[in-house]
Amino acid sequence: MKVVIAIDSFKGCLSSVEANQAAAEGIRSAYPDAEIVQVPVSDGGEGFLVAFHAAIGGELIAVTVCDPLMREITARYLLHDELAVIEMAEASGLTLLTKEERDPMEATTYGTGQLVVDAVRRGARHIIVGLGGSATSDAGMGMLRAIVDAFATNDRWEDFEELKDVRFTIATDVKNPLCGENGAASVFAPQKGATPEMVIKLDERARKFAEVSARHFGFDRSQMKGAGAAGGLGYAFLQYLDAACKPGIQLLLDTIHFDQLVRDADLVITGEGSADQQTLMGKLPVGILEKSGMVPVCLIAGRISDREQLLLAGFTRVECINPPGITLEEAMRKEVAQRHISQTVRLFSSQVL
Repeated sequence: MKVVIAIDSFKGCLSSVEANQAAAEGIRSAYPDAEIVQVPVSDGGEGFLVAFHAAIGGELIAVTVCDPLMREITARYLLHDELAVIEMAEASGLTLLTKEERDPMEATTYGTGQLVVDAVRRGARHIIVGLGGSATSDAGMGMLRAIVDAFATNDRWEDFEELKDVRFTIATDVKNPLCGENGAASVFAPQKGATPEMVIKLDERARKFAEVSARHFGFDRSQMKGAGAAGGLGYAFLQYLDAACKPGIQLLLDTIHFDQLVRDADLVITGEGSADQQTLMGKLPVGILEKSGMVPVCLIAGRISDREQLLLAGFTRVECINPPGITLEEAMRKEVAQRHISQTVRLFSSQVL
């Protein structure tokens, strides 16, 4: 019997690795002899770096960079031959700031640009950047400034020899454009501390930047899917670095040949903190479902809504790990979540397998 476990992080509670381990303990308690394959996963946000490191190996490079408020910190990225994998939240993430420090008018992606520069200088020729968990809404201007500061010898972006042979891919499930009512500032900046007045200013700043950039290049990618990701950092990669944009989970699963990994499996277990109809809009569990072929896929989550829609989408089981009436504070305790995952998996696995 073979079980593949690939659960997303339960944000603020468990990492993908921790959630997978809890589920594995549930399987082992019911089937001690089962072959269990644990796959750390991420859709481009939290855990993206760890997931790729587990998948392909390589060296985690530590670099001194600037955080969103231009304070020196140490951030990491993955280097494997000529491939670099960057999780932008390592340098420009919301978790690097206290609640009181959140200010998207000031927060910058400069540190993410420093990670890009270091990777290029170390020989990376394909750079994958996971866009998620950002503290920023600067349309990637900080990231671009870091590249200019490192490589500029003149005023023409197109003359940067260091970047000419480097290919970029951004990993994000965000489909929002850069500007407008569905843009980076309007949709995401309030989560980063923006007031309604700040949202208007941020959107206008991004719009002006896009207009200037379009005149320079002769094309405008501010409306492309993914341009609004990570406070508009997606736009900077699309417009200035000709990046491809792909769902993070698709990139990861293709890299590890997940479809082959599950070919002889009897069960796949995936999950996330909260599952509802938004899960079906290309989020990580659906990526797992699509790559699992005819193998039964069970979905677990800390909170479940729209169960029937999730079942109709193809999940064999949709299970909430938490008992009715539990408080959010209790459910978010790490040891409680781990115990509930193990118990839930043990119970349904005996019915599915």
